[in-house]
Amino acid sequence: MTKNSLGLTAADAAAELRTIRDLIRYGVSRFNEADIDYGHGTSNAFDEAVFMVLEGLNLPIDQLEPYLDARLTTAERQKVAGLLHARVETRKPASYLLNKAYIQGIPFYVDERVIVPRSYIGEILFSGLIGGDDGGDDDVDDFTLVEDPTAVERVLDLCTGSGCLAILAARIFPEAQVDAVDLSADALEVAKRNVADSGYEDRITLHQGDLFAPLKNRKYDVIITNPPYVDADAMANLPPEFRHEPAMALASGEDGLDIVRRILKEAPKHLTPEGGLLCEFGTGREILEAEYPNLDFFWVETANSFGEVFWLTRDQLKAGGK
Repeated sequence: MTKNSLGLTAADAAAELRTIRDLIRYGVSRFNEADIDYGHGTSNAFDEAVFMVLEGLNLPIDQLEPYLDARLTTAERQKVAGLLHARVETRKPASYLLNKAYIQGIPFYVDERVIVPRSYIGEILFSGLIGGDDGGDDDVDDFTLVEDPTAVERVLDLCTGSGCLAILAARIFPEAQVDAVDLSADALEVAKRNVADSGYEDRITLHQGDLFAPLKNRKYDVIITNPPYVDADAMANLPPEFRHEPAMALASGEDGLDIVRRILKEAPKHLTPEGGLLCEFGTGREILEAEYPNLDFFWVETANSFGEVFWLTRDQLKAGGK
């Protein structure tokens, strides 16, 4: 068994540690020592350790306090200590080790056939920008991308991966049929499992193919997409955690915008007259704005991002596209 710098194996740690507090502290120490990378749902050692310990014990990941000083059984300590050591030794994202990721508090199954879900679009779908009910946030100023979610009849999720955004869309647009497309047959197997678990099997249809190709001439009221958008330099310098994710779900040409350009070109043909496109990508805002000077991008701000998600209506795409 692999030892850390203190000479401890996972079995040693399990024998000495007693409580959830002990294991979280131990995880933080080991993660800091190993200088691991984050970005798959957490941004620091403490949040990563809390997620791994609570999820590993099948406890609610948003309820630490009631359980913090709970003493664990030997089997529980061995399981969690093993997970913490595996996070350091394999450099796999925690969600792969636990087969679980959350968006807006909703759990999804994940494994290495799909990237770990972390889209800002999930936050946007649950904000006041859809339907105008923001829970009292005056910052929205009554502006909405979609005024009446119940009027949306068809939604498309391009590059669906695990199917998480298609499932969230089915929740937010209660009358809509949702098509979800991915090029990867492996990814669609994961999406199939999540769709079955979601209870929306009757409203979500999965398609294998290249972007709009399997959809023929279908038109949608809303298209959402979180396509591959990592540029060549970033792909060459990915931290180990991100190298466990499928490269085809990340890479998108020299500047990371190859697939976004294709979506901008093809989307108008697949939107209804009042329809719109919500697209998340990486750090290429300046490139897009320079390349498409006549496109009136609406950049959607979230609590954690600005400049990574844009909204365009069909009319804007037709007027300002190439």
